[in-house]
Amino acid sequence: MKLVSVNVGRPRPNPWKGLDATGIDKQPVDGPVAVSAPGPKGTGAVGLAGDRVYDVQNHGGTHQAVYAYAREDLDAWETELGRTLAGGVFGENLTTSGVDVNGARIGERWRIGSDVVLEVSCPRIPCATFQGWLERAGWIKRFTRAAVPGAYLRVIEPGDIRAGDLVEIVHRPAHEVTVALTFRAMTLEPGLLPRLLAADALPEEIKELVRRRTATA
Repeated sequence: MKLVSVNVGRPRPNPWKGLDATGIDKQPVDGPVAVSAPGPKGTGAVGLAGDRVYDVQNHGGTHQAVYAYAREDLDAWETELGRTLAGGVFGENLTTSGVDVNGARIGERWRIGSDVVLEVSCPRIPCATFQGWLERAGWIKRFTRAAVPGAYLRVIEPGDIRAGDLVEIVHRPAHEVTVALTFRAMTLEPGLLPRLLAADALPEEIKELVRRRTATA
């Protein structure tokens, strides 16, 4: 298991959300990139040095510090969409190889290289920026049906990472709440929501969403 690329965003106009900019245009970086905990959501800060988000209400912060997507899933989308998808094109910071990103359990910890430890926190939920960036009508629905969303991670131990670094799972919780299950519960299969509370490492805002929806069900 390893990193194929480490990707950092450069600002682009964002007409799809009416914002001045978006950081979805992630490009592979040569050499080491510093990773650190960005603090709470609201400032635009993320985990990788040189990167940031511009929709500060919905992105960035502690629980969305780093976004990972599997090269294997990008390859499958290439076949389905009939286009080349370079590492970073889905807005991911880490393009991985050999890592079961969507099968990762909430709270699972990955050591990357010699220093960095990241913890799986929640799935990515697609938005209008993602659809506009890929220039695919109906992309949000298509991506949602596929249920291979990729994982957001929080920073447990900071340090430097680079393309080629090995990824090691150093902790795997006993529950069965995966990234894919969480995504399905939050989107098309709300009947799965009660199962999510078995994952203590879910962000509190998702736990509260689960409690509200299950209380009114």
